[in-house]
Amino acid sequence: MDPRQTLLSANAVHKQFGALVVLDGVDFAVESGDAIGIVGPNGAGKTTLLNVLSGAHKASAGSVNFRGTDVTHLDAAQRCRLGIARTHQIPRPFSGMTVFENVLASAMHGGKFGRNEAYERSIDAIRLCGMLKLANRRADTIGLLDRKRLELTRALATDPVVLLLDEIGGGLTDGEAAELVETIRVLHQRGISIVWIEHIVHVLLQVANRLVCMDAGQVIADGNPQEVLANATVVDAYLGGGK
Repeated sequence: MDPRQTLLSANAVHKQFGALVVLDGVDFAVESGDAIGIVGPNGAGKTTLLNVLSGAHKASAGSVNFRGTDVTHLDAAQRCRLGIARTHQIPRPFSGMTVFENVLASAMHGGKFGRNEAYERSIDAIRLCGMLKLANRRADTIGLLDRKRLELTRALATDPVVLLLDEIGGGLTDGEAAELVETIRVLHQRGISIVWIEHIVHVLLQVANRLVCMDAGQVIADGNPQEVLANATVVDAYLGGGK
């Protein structure tokens, strides 16, 4: 087996909105083969970290590197074409378009493919994410679980190396979340490194081989999921709050 490679990293990253410090010197790295779950109380900086990694927000200080290249000043579209894809907590598909058209648009504009290859990749992503029966449905007519699946499908169609998931299980029943977990597990098995923010810890543990806990804009624990969950600082900051 090839040695693990650092794919994506945040290095001493700070993010401020005015006087509000949201990320306070975060060091974080994603390696090949990682399936990382990120937990922490509301306001810990989890989504902001994903925004900085994906290019949706620019870091106030520090740097972001992808495959050994500084991408700090690249925007989200440029990073997506390099292989950093993400989903959003609230799916916002192009409502006037079909499921297939949504995925094709992602493959063509978020990926780096011509129309023919984008078409093939879109079909493959739709099949893998269990959306074939809905391919010709308008995206604004499908239910929440399928909108979440569409988020995954659109991200997959860009051919990601690292996939950032922001509370993709939010609002789903346990049964629906289990279906989504199975799809995410398959994506990880295909070689995509996963970074997944989720409040439902038992859902994360079905996929994550590493757990990170954040609090007050800092990483307070990072490692084996069971060891992180047993960490007294984590229990005090997060689990002890009943969240």
